[in-house]
Amino acid sequence: MAARKSTPRKIRLMGKIRQNSAVPAWVIVKTKRTVRTNPKRRQWRRTDVRVG
Repeated sequence: MAARKSTPRKIRLMGKIRQNSAVPAWVIVKTKRTVRTNPKRRQWRRTDVRVG
């Protein structure tokens, strides 16, 4: 990854960081544990980020 990134690329990477978070505890409580995991969760070493 280049040290110098363009602004649009940074914005896309920030979106991927936000997307990679866990499901909040209040959502698990509200849905009575039907929603427990985030299906879009990504491990940094295993899968690649396609942001261009």
